Amino acid sequence: MLSRLRRVSFGTQVLIGLVLGVVLGLVARSTGASADNPTWLSETLSIIGSSFVTLLRTIVPPLVFLAIVSSIANLRQVTNAARLAWQTLLWFAITALISVSIGMVVGWVVDPARGAGVTTADAAAPSSTGGWLDFLTGLIPANSLGIYAREGEDGVSLSFNVLQILILAIAVGVAVVKVGKDADPFLAFTRSALSVVQKVLWWVILLAPLATVGLLGNAIVSYGWETIGSLGRFTLAIYAGLLLVVGVLYPVLLRLHGLSVKQFFTGVWPAMQLGFVSRSSIGTLPVTQSVTERNLGVPRAYAAFAVPLGATTKMDGCAAVYPAVAAIFVAQFFGVDLGVTEYLLIAFVSVLGSAATAGVTGATVMLTLTLSTLGLPLEGVGLLLAVDPILDMGRTATNVTGQALVPTIVAKREGILDQDVYDGVRRGLPWAQEQPKEPAPSSSASTA
Repeated sequence: MLSRLRRVSFGTQVLIGLVLGVVLGLVARSTGASADNPTWLSETLSIIGSSFVTLLRTIVPPLVFLAIVSSIANLRQVTNAARLAWQTLLWFAITALISVSIGMVVGWVVDPARGAGVTTADAAAPSSTGGWLDFLTGLIPANSLGIYAREGEDGVSLSFNVLQILILAIAVGVAVVKVGKDADPFLAFTRSALSVVQKVLWWVILLAPLATVGLLGNAIVSYGWETIGSLGRFTLAIYAGLLLVVGVLYPVLLRLHGLSVKQFFTGVWPAMQLGFVSRSSIGTLPVTQSVTERNLGVPRAYAAFAVPLGATTKMDGCAAVYPAVAAIFVAQFFGVDLGVTEYLLIAFVSVLGSAATAGVTGATVMLTLTLSTLGLPLEGVGLLLAVDPILDMGRTATNVTGQALVPTIVAKREGILDQDVYDGVRRGLPWAQEQPKEPAPSSSASTA
């Protein structure tokens, strides 16, 4: 039986997990389970799903730190490293601008507030908001580990800020380059530790099919699908915008760069699946980075920098489509007319706002930044909370797809993409195998 299971492809295992998750979630709800009334089945689903996401998030800090330090040391032999960073940020902005434009057009066409089953009694200001100074304050590490404590009802919990870990790793990596040969023992240890962390990561990823059952089943138990009814047009508008970004914008960009659309989506599919069910770009980060390197052919030295940066500042779902449609909804609900200036401000916030809120990323924070910039009531956020978990599935899947897309496009433009890997046959779990030594990225840049 176990040997037969091993012959089933990883993607098929995850799809089976999706089906089982839906079935078990519906069974749990039919037996009276809900967010306020958990049963043994719903509790089991919740523990399985949350434990997997916790394991992934636990691996993120050492993975990001070790990978970036090693990557900067590798990039010291590449003359166009600064160009890679600039091209990455530029394409982050380009795709965000087009995505927010799609969101605004969809919001204008669909008219999301019409027929909404919410009233002013549902309006409530959020507990956390976004501000333009958050980017600067988020850059400053609170400590040498980028970890901070938060006190809640269940006691003190530890969390981390990926942006701060990114800054720390870049500083250490640059220091390694400047120190020279004296830093070789430290660099050797870093590379060895990275190999160990990646091996643990592969073991965790193997649990993804089981985790999918728990994550999706718990989502159905907690939120169901009936909440969509009161905000049906708004939900439709969000998913229409997300589908246009993933299904039209991304394929067009791939074709313009001479890349196969099918190969890209078969390569990034594991990250998309996990992002959809986990609703966490940070939790999906290890998988996103893995498929970007192993399936899409982006050099590790570049992917280890670009993908973690994208996980904090590249969010076409949360920071482009969603705040655009939501701002239009709030304006319509409160009877505020939006003019050309307001639409330009929405685009401006989308392109720069994800960086401004990188220290406290999240769709709600991005929405509050957009609303405050437009002068719209922050209480409008409370109107949309009922469907937020359902929307967050699609938003996160879009986010992680974009986080893999941009490094792939930049690598292609700079002539460092491994085309053989990109065009290779997708079999089993390729990123769990040992990666062969890749040649150092060429210092010559081409702009194909």
